[in-house]
Amino acid sequence: MAESMKGLHRTCRCAEVTKEMVGSKVTLMGWVQKARNKGGIVFVDLRDRSGIMQLIFENGNIDEAGFEKAGKLRSEFVIAVTGTVENRGGAVNENLATGAIELRAESLRILAESDVPPFPIEENSKTKDEIRLKYRYLDLRRPDLQRNIMLKSKVAQLTRKFFTEEGFLEIETPMLGKSTPEGARDYLVPSRIHPGSFYGLPQSPQLYKQLLMCSGYDRYIQIARCFRDEDLRADRQPEFTQIDMELSFVDVDDVIDVNERFLAYLFKEVLDVDVKLPIQRITWQEAMDRFGSDKPDMRFGMELHDVSEVVKDCGFGVFKSALENGGSVRGINAEGQGGMPRKKIDKLVEFAKGYGAKGLAYIAIAEDGTRKSSFAKFMTDEEMDALVQAMEGKSGDLLLFAADKNKVIYDVLGALRVELAKQMDLLDKNEYRFVWVTEFPLLEWNEEENRYTAMHHPFTMLMDEDIPLIESGDLGKIRAKAYDIVLNGNEIGGGSVRIHQNDIQEKMFEMLGFTREAAYEQFGFLLNAFKYGVPPHAGLAYGLDRLVMLMAKVDSIRDVIAFPKVKDASCLMTESPSRVSEQQLEELGLEVEPETEE
Repeated sequence: MAESMKGLHRTCRCAEVTKEMVGSKVTLMGWVQKARNKGGIVFVDLRDRSGIMQLIFENGNIDEAGFEKAGKLRSEFVIAVTGTVENRGGAVNENLATGAIELRAESLRILAESDVPPFPIEENSKTKDEIRLKYRYLDLRRPDLQRNIMLKSKVAQLTRKFFTEEGFLEIETPMLGKSTPEGARDYLVPSRIHPGSFYGLPQSPQLYKQLLMCSGYDRYIQIARCFRDEDLRADRQPEFTQIDMELSFVDVDDVIDVNERFLAYLFKEVLDVDVKLPIQRITWQEAMDRFGSDKPDMRFGMELHDVSEVVKDCGFGVFKSALENGGSVRGINAEGQGGMPRKKIDKLVEFAKGYGAKGLAYIAIAEDGTRKSSFAKFMTDEEMDALVQAMEGKSGDLLLFAADKNKVIYDVLGALRVELAKQMDLLDKNEYRFVWVTEFPLLEWNEEENRYTAMHHPFTMLMDEDIPLIESGDLGKIRAKAYDIVLNGNEIGGGSVRIHQNDIQEKMFEMLGFTREAAYEQFGFLLNAFKYGVPPHAGLAYGLDRLVMLMAKVDSIRDVIAFPKVKDASCLMTESPSRVSEQQLEELGLEVEPETEE
């Protein structure tokens, strides 16, 4: 039977007991990690969110009824125990903060009993994800997950503190907004009072935060919930959290400056890591040319080499036709991988095909300098020498080439570079390499819709010197005042300077193929606000979950979210989404197809 606390008060948490407290009486409460009955003595490891404390129940220190109760303790029972702190009798446990002390129990209450848990509550659980997520409330008792969740709480608190001191105001924006289909798919909420009408949940607070700038709030910050009804990948959640900000009377450098100082402060306070300021900046074009990615991992080299000039007259058809079709030939040098077995190279070719390549050409240079190559027979020796030299190839290196349109090459070699780095063990989770990527293209061409779409969103300001390109029709060359902050190959945040001049905003809509009417229908409230004195403004938002994931050195954002959804956007614990009653549907004026038998 569970007992009550009956006026008992907890002195402190388990791992907050220190050597200085030896000899004093304390009351601890928590969960039984494990109990070992050694005859006349019972050892119990008591766990709470701070850590573990060893308890000792021995006849003589505790009355007979208490000792008998101690003998019944099992994993996950919740108990309250009062006793005296002592130096540990047995060997000191170096792995525990409390490894040198123990608590000799004088009284025990069992506050709750527990069934046998479906999996052991332990760090680095080997239990299948599905089971852990179904019993997430037990999974969340695991010390490693608790550390992640506590780390996230600390990041949120420090974020608020830092931005408050920088003059930012915390203002919340609505969850129930207008559905503006731009970007991902909206989650819709039906309205009971306005049958047939729907609210959209925010994909980000973008429009509201710009309106707050129009309203004169100057500097806004919010730790905001965002919703996107996308097909999920391993690292996407239908709902996630942003650190969202917007600033008035600023340009690119001002936004970058305050955010660099924020990151340096955060990493110092949480991880004691020194971030060197200023953080390196590279343009989008340089990032693509050197790393094949707009979120380059800077922890290792293996940069792309453009060898188009070197091979332009060679006899290898694959290279030739790529160049004739306006593409290029580029390669990467996997240093020291010249002895890679053929099977493994074939696997890399398959990997590349997954990113749109038709194939990969390679040159493997053995330690003695001899070469094996998939295309040597189409080349003269001089051409091969020139190619190896252009790639800075030396004995023991593996050179890999892709020939195609630039977009495909960037995708293929960008991904291949990271895949090889994983295989070669070049990725150190304890190293944090930041880089700003700036001057993104304003527009990207959408093959399906046969029109340009906004690379970020339609309110992104273009670089002043690129404004003439609107008239000349060179839309693909226009650069945006947009910037991403990248950490170890992950885009952790991004933003832009916004358009605050009406004439440029109208031109932007024109370039995107919006009629004036269509623009007003979707964004009328913002465009109307812009008629009444709008300050120049800019902003940035971080993916909080992704940032914390990297700080916690874990591989998935699920491990830093208390109650995540799985890949099909369902919650295994609450079994949502679920059917609702006919009555609820009627109130909303909705009809639903009947469930079909699987």
